[in-house]
Amino acid sequence: MDTLRGGTSGERGGDVVADDARAGAPGAADDGGHLAHNYRPLPVRIANGEGAWVRDVAGIEYLDFLAGYSALNFGHRHPALVAAAKAQLDRLTLTSRAFRHDGLEVFADRLAGLVGPLLRPAPGGEPTLVLPMNTGAEAVETAVKAARKWGYDVRGVPDDRATIVVAAGNFHGRTTTVVSFSTDDDARRGFGPYTPGFRVVPYGDAAAVAAAIDETTVAVLLEPIQGEAGVIVPPPDYLPAVRTVCDEAGVLLVADEIQSGLGRTGATLACELVGVRPDLVCLGKALGGGIVPVSAVVGRGDVLGVLTPGTHGSTFGGNPLATAVGTAVVDLLATGEMQARAARLGARMQERLARMAATGLAAEVRGVGLWAGVDVPEGRGTGRDLAERLLARRVLVKDTHGRTVRLSPPIVIGRGDLDWALDQVADALAG
Repeated sequence: MDTLRGGTSGERGGDVVADDARAGAPGAADDGGHLAHNYRPLPVRIANGEGAWVRDVAGIEYLDFLAGYSALNFGHRHPALVAAAKAQLDRLTLTSRAFRHDGLEVFADRLAGLVGPLLRPAPGGEPTLVLPMNTGAEAVETAVKAARKWGYDVRGVPDDRATIVVAAGNFHGRTTTVVSFSTDDDARRGFGPYTPGFRVVPYGDAAAVAAAIDETTVAVLLEPIQGEAGVIVPPPDYLPAVRTVCDEAGVLLVADEIQSGLGRTGATLACELVGVRPDLVCLGKALGGGIVPVSAVVGRGDVLGVLTPGTHGSTFGGNPLATAVGTAVVDLLATGEMQARAARLGARMQERLARMAATGLAAEVRGVGLWAGVDVPEGRGTGRDLAERLLARRVLVKDTHGRTVRLSPPIVIGRGDLDWALDQVADALAG
């Protein structure tokens, strides 16, 4: 492909794409055909990408301000990640877990080295363990299974009675078990009967978590920041209070950092920002570098150690291609440069968005690092409307829950491009 320029705000400030230009692109709309209609994408069909920029089939360039819901934290086709994938493609792509391969333990060791110090140590001194899977939902399902098994084997919960406390507004995936404790009607309605064993309490309310715990409770499962809900940031004392509640009750704290983790908030884990160490953490999205699906549960050895051969697995989980890319991702984060960049650029983004809220352009903004939810004021359309106005200005975002759009640009975005995109956000909000 031709190199995408990714120019500065000055170079791009006047380039507004007319609606008819993008609507006329071949195949811009997904009407008919054989593809199941479980998504309603914006009318753009992307053909190429590099860094923070993509190009559609008509040759029009757009700034990707969503980054695959954080799966593209390091941008499109990051050279180090592409090189790792290409090198592995020339050697070995899959063995299944019936055999070992030469990258599996390397990946586990590197990831444990990055994330392990941020977790609660095992009481018996057991080492941090890594259980690789593929998708984020699989990581959450793995954590649920591990927590239940630990509850039966270690905590002494009677068989088939384990409960897990979760938060309203959560998004942990769309499997049948996960939607059983979703409060999103679109994700849940029509997919029953629902899996029992979950207690839903208000997000941000540690007292409600404490009240929901009893002798059957094995874990509390939370997103440190709720992404799909609109980048909902809880009060700073919430997670520390939940950690204390879990310690006093002797139950696990499981953090779903699939969107918030691996640099997005300016830290390796969002839990770091409030000084909280979970017992298990679910990772995904950015762990695959935008190249292959890679997820993992990382946590206490005494908890993940309850899973023995035959109790859990995945044909593709931890495959050679995935671990090669995942190891390269960990190497990008090991220096701390990506996290520092997200914190630095994120502070600028949050400051500019706060000014939009203060002047009435936005009804409300919430966010940490390079991650934000922006609410459209009443009477100025929906989040989808704003996303379409930004598409016309060559900035790609995604709406959620009516009047909200999510902003999560790649960490590699240039400062000039960031400022240009935020100019477009302000302009689109005004329009």
